[in-house]
Amino acid sequence: MPDPDSLGVVRSSLARFEAPFRFRSGRTIERFDLAYETYGRLNAARSNAVLVCHALNASHHVAGLDEAGNTGWWDNMVGPGKPLDTRRFFVVGVNNLGGCFGSTGPRDANPQTGRPYGADFPVVTVEDWVEAQALLADHLGIARFAAVMGGSLGAMQALQWAIAHPERVRHALVFASTPKLSAQNIAFNEVARQAIVTDPEFHGGHYYAHGVVPTRGLRVARMIGHITYLSDDVMAEKFGRDLRDGLNFGYGTEFQIESYLRHQGEKFSTYFDANTYLLITKALDYFDPAAACGGNLKQALASAAGVGFLVVSFTTDWRFSPARSREIVAALTANRARVSYAEIDAPHGHDEFLLEDARYHALVRAYYERIAAEVQA
Repeated sequence: MPDPDSLGVVRSSLARFEAPFRFRSGRTIERFDLAYETYGRLNAARSNAVLVCHALNASHHVAGLDEAGNTGWWDNMVGPGKPLDTRRFFVVGVNNLGGCFGSTGPRDANPQTGRPYGADFPVVTVEDWVEAQALLADHLGIARFAAVMGGSLGAMQALQWAIAHPERVRHALVFASTPKLSAQNIAFNEVARQAIVTDPEFHGGHYYAHGVVPTRGLRVARMIGHITYLSDDVMAEKFGRDLRDGLNFGYGTEFQIESYLRHQGEKFSTYFDANTYLLITKALDYFDPAAACGGNLKQALASAAGVGFLVVSFTTDWRFSPARSREIVAALTANRARVSYAEIDAPHGHDEFLLEDARYHALVRAYYERIAAEVQA
């Protein structure tokens, strides 16, 4: 019998936009595609749509199984009977512009040259992604989302939706995020980028023409990222100082944590595009809605006051600590916005928002119950 809690096999779709798209940088591309998946059914009033925004290395494949049998990156959150219940909501997942999973990005052909964009693809921002997502919403006939939801970089997009298009979103669900990166976070991203751009196979971002991939740089970039996604306690519990085969007195893979990081780096380098990695980390660095308001976050979030918010942080997330979420909550509260906030004592660090924590899932489920009551009223 089919699993009642599974979406089963889902198929992606492609939306094509023929009008030029202007980026925040001022550059344009002539046309572009966005890959997306949908789950559930849009109701007659078109009021039950939820947009799920992805973080750094994820895609539009949010839930269910793709045609290759891969499980969606947030399958524990989205599906029949799950916190975001696809029996009640029409869920949209989209691969962002500049991505490498079907949407137009650096490895696609530039219509002006016939060659891959490579390093010539425009630098993209969170604001650009939200504007492209709004075009996809128009394409799908969705005038207003019941909610926009994401974690980490995905949560920045949810926040930007509430700022830029408050009339088009009822609720924003912001998990494990921040109103802007700290200098330390920008530093981590820069080290990762330098690992890629200094790889001899990078070729100034035009490695496609050489038939190579800057594999070594991608491996190191991913290893750096994984260190920041996990808490020290979880690393100690999973790996400690365990050796694989005793001391070898060399520079090979001796500790279990080394083996884990190298495995993650190797796997990542086989499927993710290096130029896309550069673009996404820059989008993270640039996001700072308060910058246009002289650093005043309350003023930056004033337009979002009519949107309902659920903000969640995790105690062991040292990359985007709870203090950063509390900044968002304080600014929204100062604007008299409707805000629910939870700070969950959980062990796994930044990656906790992706995991099946019972308290976290119960909170999200209860919040969507409230949203369901609104859209059905």
